Amino acid sequence: MVYGYCRVSTKHQRITRQITNITELYPNAVIIKEFYTGTTQNRPKWDKLMKQITPGDTIVFDSVSRMSRNADEGFKDYKMLYELGVNLIFLNETLINTSIFDSTKNNLLEISVETGNTAVDDYFKGNITLINNLLMALAEEQIKAAFNQAEKEVTDLHSRISQGIREAKKNGAQIGLTKGTTLVTEKSIECKEIIKKHAIEFGGTLSDTEVMTLCKISRNSYYKYKKELKVQIA
Repeated sequence: MVYGYCRVSTKHQRITRQITNITELYPNAVIIKEFYTGTTQNRPKWDKLMKQITPGDTIVFDSVSRMSRNADEGFKDYKMLYELGVNLIFLNETLINTSIFDSTKNNLLEISVETGNTAVDDYFKGNITLINNLLMALAEEQIKAAFNQAEKEVTDLHSRISQGIREAKKNGAQIGLTKGTTLVTEKSIECKEIIKKHAIEFGGTLSDTEVMTLCKISRNSYYKYKKELKVQIA
């Protein structure tokens, strides 16, 4: 099975580019879309995938930063999946694909030294082991470096955004919505229609709690939408 894992950190980011990049090369990939905030590593879709993944499966990422923005967590997941026998493909960082890691292991020195002198044989075997360990360590360092770079890029981006906002505020620019402005989203439109149709206050038969459940929104969002509806109808 081939999975394409796509992730964005905020609801304002577009996920379509990642999907397009993956499906162009892997048209039969099962696309998994994850939306979560940058302040948490809670990823329910990823956790579900980890429970159903099996040896021989493949996970494709647009870039290493989509697998994890935390370098330690990313490398930990990489090693766990590799040892499980899962193929990992990173479209923007092909040098850390698990197939490359495999080729490094397959190219390790396999030299048998038997001179008849135990001390000499042990010496050569010890050095060959050291060289092989060094090659594997270098391969792992390359993978770690990719995750570290991804984490750094995200941290730097957040820093630049924060600095830009501070400068804009200093220069008198309006940041965010003007007070009294209502943010209109597809979700808010959909929920308001459900509230108008089903809430008791608007002639429906469902309680506030039941409508909240139907809309799949928080209590605060529900009462905010209901307040806005009352203003619109008044």
